[in-house]
Parts: sequence; structure tokens; C-alpha cells
Amino acid sequence: MNILNVRIDNLEKKEIIEKIENFLGAEKFHQIATINPEFILAAQKNREFRDILNNCDLNLADGAGIKFAFWRLGGKLKVRISGVDLMWEILRTANDKKLSVYLVANNRGLSNWEKTRDAIRKIYPDLKIEGLNMNCHSERSDSEAEESNFKISSRSLGHARNDIFNSDIVFCNFGHPNQEKFLNTLKNGKIKLAVGVGGSFDFVTGKLRRAPRFMRDLGLEWLFRLIQQPKRFRRIFNAIIIFPIKVFFK
Repeated sequence: MNILNVRIDNLEKKEIIEKIENFLGAEKFHQIATINPEFILAAQKNREFRDILNNCDLNLADGAGIKFAFWRLGGKLKVRISGVDLMWEILRTANDKKLSVYLVANNRGLSNWEKTRDAIRKIYPDLKIEGLNMNCHSERSDSEAEESNFKISSRSLGHARNDIFNSDIVFCNFGHPNQEKFLNTLKNGKIKLAVGVGGSFDFVTGKLRRAPRFMRDLGLEWLFRLIQQPKRFRRIFNAIIIFPIKVFFK
């Protein structure tokens, strides 16, 4: 289904896992995006970002607002999957298939790639994981600033360029749209799957706590996140107020 001109793939969880396994079994680059209301709002003003999303191999719904949008447009969302849940599903498959993982972390974030690697290895001690901390001001909302910071981040690969291009899976936590733009530049090389995971590294390391299950089931993750990070108020306001208004009056 298209929501404000952004494609969302409506699949059951079993179908999502099958697609991931197929992506990892193919010698071809694939990109996955976990799309929430903020993504769709940003895509209205950023054509490059919108085009990247609509050309991803798989766009999954993340956020209760997407479920509302499906209902408003006459559909029913089969499943919501968060970035961190998707990340763990991919890591499980990577461990089973003995694939290599590369973590690209925002060096101004709460969790660097080393801490994220250490947390993952508590679950999958034999998984091959490399990574890089890069300069990306993912909290900036100004589109021009985001474009500038994205270019700086791309140049920051330096000596790590060969390592990242030879990895099977790449996770990036820059936040939208930088993570999607950055990953889209990695099409050349041996990478099989590239995924933007936003704040997932912080959940993996325990720097941020996930909402209790009942809040997730009720679509109230945003409230729990707001309590932990009050500075996200504007972003959450856009997701729970502005996005539904735009969808309702579409």
C-alpha cells in the first residue's frame, strides 16, 4: 500500500523472515527500511529520500501510526515490526548462516559500534562483527544540514571502506534520512543486506529501555520513549498528531 506516496509492504511475519533469508542467500545488494510516520512526513519534503524508500527491496511498517493509516485507507496491516526486532531476526539468521556483520554507528549517539558488538556477542558469541563510528548529526531536522552531514559521513569511511564493502550485512543507526541515504551508496561490493535501524543499537546495549509489552501492543511506545527522552517531543508530536491529520484528510 502507498501512504502519502511512500510504499509499505504488507506481509505476515513468516513472509518477512522468508524474504530476509532469500536476500541473504543471494549474491545481490538488498536494502530494507522500517518505516514509521516520521519517515513518511520527511519523504514529503525530501524527494531523494522518498525515491530511496520506494526503491528499497522491502519496506516494513514500524509504528502504530502506520496501522491507523492502513485502516484509514481501507486496508489492514498484517504486522508491525520495530527496527530492533528486525535487527535481532537478521542477526539470528546471520549466526545460523555464518555471515559477517558490519555496524556503522553515529559517533554522537549513546552506543558506539564496539558496545553494540559486545552486547550482540552475549547472545551470538561466534558471530563475526566489525564496525565503524562515524560523524553524523542525525538529530538535526533541517534538510540542508542533513544533506551536508550525510556527505561528511560518506567521506569518513576512509580505511574501513574495504571492510564494509566485503561484509554480508550492514546495520546503520544514523536515523532517517541519513541512514537510508548512506546505505544506498553501498550498492557496489559484496553486501547482501543493508538496514537502517535508528535507535536499535541503544536498545541492544541497554542504554535505552524498551516499552513494556502491553504498551507496545497498545501502540504506546511513543509515550515510553518520550518519558526517557523528552527532547524527542517535537518528533513524537509530528508522528502522533501531524501524521494522522495528513492521512485523515488525504
